[in-house]
Amino acid sequence: MAWGYELWWRPAAVVLSLYPILGAVAWTVGGLFYRFFYVGKFRQQDFVRMAPQDEPFVTIMIPAHNEEVMIEETIDYLMNDLDYHNYEVLVCDDGSKDTTPDILERLSLRYPRLRVLRIEANQGKAHAFNIGVAFARGEYILSNDADTVPERDALWKYLNYFLSPAGQNIGAVTANMDVQNRSLLVEKSQTVEFSSIVGIIKRSQIGVLGSMYAYSGANTMYRRDALYDVGLFRQDRATEDISICWDQQYAGWKADFAPDIMFYMNVPNTLTMLYHQRRRWAKGGTESWLTNVGRVVRHPLRNVPKVVLLLDQTGSIVWSLYYLLFSLWLAARLVLSIVTGNTEDLFHTVDIVLVFSAVISLVGWWQLVAALALDNHGAKLRYLLFAPAYMVWYWQMNAITVATTLVPAVRGVLGYSGKGTWVSPVRTRMTAETTAEEREDELV
Repeated sequence: MAWGYELWWRPAAVVLSLYPILGAVAWTVGGLFYRFFYVGKFRQQDFVRMAPQDEPFVTIMIPAHNEEVMIEETIDYLMNDLDYHNYEVLVCDDGSKDTTPDILERLSLRYPRLRVLRIEANQGKAHAFNIGVAFARGEYILSNDADTVPERDALWKYLNYFLSPAGQNIGAVTANMDVQNRSLLVEKSQTVEFSSIVGIIKRSQIGVLGSMYAYSGANTMYRRDALYDVGLFRQDRATEDISICWDQQYAGWKADFAPDIMFYMNVPNTLTMLYHQRRRWAKGGTESWLTNVGRVVRHPLRNVPKVVLLLDQTGSIVWSLYYLLFSLWLAARLVLSIVTGNTEDLFHTVDIVLVFSAVISLVGWWQLVAALALDNHGAKLRYLLFAPAYMVWYWQMNAITVATTLVPAVRGVLGYSGKGTWVSPVRTRMTAETTAEEREDELV
């Protein structure tokens, strides 16, 4: 029995230990390369504020479903606080059943540049966005979630990318995300993730590969022609921001990441809400893998950056399944050792757990410190205090959601996903004063 254990747990332990280490090294090196050597990035001094008469017309599009808690505050901000003049706000109300339609009707009377489309039946965010594109007046379209606000200077900074000499082939630019609601521990721990990990990965992908795995669905500016060129958003995918990113780049459009354009979003504030969000993300990631593996494998030399992205995603999926199975096996072995009184196996299993936990924790701390130091010039290092909470829930939830959405993802890609609908998460109301304090605190 012991020999059987030895035969498979050692290779499994090596795989489990090496993958996070290799990932942490790769993202750290990539982030440093972007910071010190990548010449294609915009720096603060590179941004040019255009004159009001030269501003291209922009459509800020908000797909919304049951957003009564936050949508009024968001629209008030977009209408009154942006450092831009030539724009409209277009809300695509996708079958809301709460007071969202009443709020939008009232706000329409207050703001002439606010337009509202009402879709009677809830058919999903991608469907609402696709309908909205047909009515958008802007050549550039900023996707903006109902609980998300960009910084005041975001619009003209976005346009610097598109209007630069090297930007004529840019299909979309995605910004750097931060968290608005930071009261609870689960919210603060996500601040670590969104403010650092996501940023360092996107820096690495753009700086080293010139390609990107996913946009941020909460705040990304698209060139309208690039949306039409790929047939708009896929409505049968769990994560429209991943699928559109791959589709545009395969069509020859460039994706870019703008770390100095900040936007602030609400994040789930309970573990249940967080699980549902990550389950959707995991399903969308696996769907993306299944959708793109064929076209990458058929022409690998033409798609070297995408091969790297796909290999990383493959490793993430396989590692999550390994992690889950290995953890279950360790738990079963621990229980069996206690029941049978096999102290040798018990101590051996405890050693494995401690060594594995130490390796994972070391890797996690290493990547978090590097990411927080690079993002916003180290201003977010204070969030390192909440890193243990992030690592505790992230590893477990990532493995569980990947495993539980594997079959639904396969069914979705095969066309059995059913009708596209969405359920808005429970929002945390953020007052204007609270939001301003959070942003001011970020700049200190």
